[in-house]
Amino acid sequence: MAENKLVQEADSSEAAIAKAKNFWDKYSKPLMIVSLLLIVAIGGWYAYQHFVVKPKESQAVEAMFRAEEYYRMDSVNLALKGDGTNPGFEKIADKYSGTKAGDLANFYAGSCYLKLNDYEKAVKYLKSFSSGSDLVQARAYKLLGDAYADWGKNEDALSNYKKAGRHFAKDEANSPEYLFTAAYFADRVMKNKDEAVKLYKEIKEKFPRSQQAFDADNYLAQLGVYNTEN
Repeated sequence: MAENKLVQEADSSEAAIAKAKNFWDKYSKPLMIVSLLLIVAIGGWYAYQHFVVKPKESQAVEAMFRAEEYYRMDSVNLALKGDGTNPGFEKIADKYSGTKAGDLANFYAGSCYLKLNDYEKAVKYLKSFSSGSDLVQARAYKLLGDAYADWGKNEDALSNYKKAGRHFAKDEANSPEYLFTAAYFADRVMKNKDEAVKLYKEIKEKFPRSQQAFDADNYLAQLGVYNTEN
């Protein structure tokens, strides 16, 4: 019995080896090609990151320095368009798109156009901006709300004010302020009582210790809402 078992195991092993050999003979060439392509792709990605992305990011950060100085000086046109020697945010956003600094230039460009009362371009650049920083992204939504409001696009304005107030709830300094802006806008500009009441109540629920929660009570009373528990 033991001898038969050994013979069966040997036969099984030989069959497995033969099967593996047949598989390799049949698919060795495609497997080698796939492996080579993976090596080339990984090497290409590394080279692109090391020799293209990193230098481009460094150049973008350097280009931003002078534009940010003009922005802090409130020289909006120079910050936006450049001074003939140094590029402005508009050019940086275009030339260095795909970099963090280039993306930030979209935020600054949108802010500049908002100051210049060019609301359409402000919206264009602010919508092109995205940030991993919740604080900065919330601020961008607030500015988008301002741009849409001044442009007369009230629904878009309200939507972005609400996004700003809800994006980073842990920020108890700015989030209640943004939500209050949304509530006040719904109340006084859009004359949308139901929406305003919901937003004022949301402020009281989420940020009960904020100044905006205290102010919300006054505005709710003006709207005829005194029982804010419901």
